[in-house]
Amino acid sequence: MGDSRSVLVLTNPYDVTADVVLRLLAERQVPVARLDPGTDLHADASLTATYRTGEQRGTLRTASREVDTTRIRSVWVRRPSPYEGPPGLSDQDRRFAAEQALWGAGGILASLPGAHYVNHPWNNRAAEFKPAQLSTARRCGFLVPDTVITDDPDEALEFATDQHGGVVYKPLWNTPYRVDGQPHSVWVREVCAAEITDAVSVCPHMFQAKVDKAFDVRVTAVGGRVFGVRIDSPDLDWRRRQSLMTCTSVGAPEPIVRAVIAYLAELRLNYGAFDFAVTTAGDWYFLECNPNGQWAWQPAETTAAVAHAIADQLEKGPDT
Repeated sequence: MGDSRSVLVLTNPYDVTADVVLRLLAERQVPVARLDPGTDLHADASLTATYRTGEQRGTLRTASREVDTTRIRSVWVRRPSPYEGPPGLSDQDRRFAAEQALWGAGGILASLPGAHYVNHPWNNRAAEFKPAQLSTARRCGFLVPDTVITDDPDEALEFATDQHGGVVYKPLWNTPYRVDGQPHSVWVREVCAAEITDAVSVCPHMFQAKVDKAFDVRVTAVGGRVFGVRIDSPDLDWRRRQSLMTCTSVGAPEPIVRAVIAYLAELRLNYGAFDFAVTTAGDWYFLECNPNGQWAWQPAETTAAVAHAIADQLEKGPDT
């Protein structure tokens, strides 16, 4: 094997999407360590980092291997569990332990010398803010639907009244929500001016001009490689009833590809899942970019292509 340095995959044990890439890395004989730091470090794993003038050392021990953290070539930040602290502690002690783990173990894993991150966790977090996405998209040349983010009911009402093609509401973050004790998703939905009340003042709300779309497109970008899927759905938000949508591979126009690559570069990402609404006139409107979006639900040939692209990124490690 030309390079024995390990790939570190940070994800939960139920992440079947990660398994697709791990199988490819195994076929390529690339050594891999898998860790869910939010839970494993309370069980059979440990992490140590030592810093001295002119020297940094570290060791990750899991149930199956020991890894020199200075020899990790790449880190894939997939879907690790939150840092919640070990069970059995009081609420206050568990919160304390969870925050120490986030700032300690999380800090170590985000500061591995010379490692190539897909994506770096701090860049992921920065890229998840919807205002940052819209601002970056506009600078990179995407068409962006007219949007207002406000906690002023009068501003929201004025915006909605001005959108003759309709307006939609989008949550700014996918906050867990329950109705009568049951999990409830807040989907993108169309709203009318009469629904906008003083309740808007409770927190910022995001309202956006409704795009008269012919279909949706998911563009999955890995480095400079771009994979497009057309999504036809009866719903405004295709995620709501995925059993009713159909997906077919589609090429992205060259201006979209250039803007996608520019967007990733500006936000320092190596991966991004972009959503577009495409009109009958062929205009592609940027809706959002999830820096850690799912991709294994796409047609088999697209899923395989994305998996190989991610495996390539992880195998190559940092640019030299």
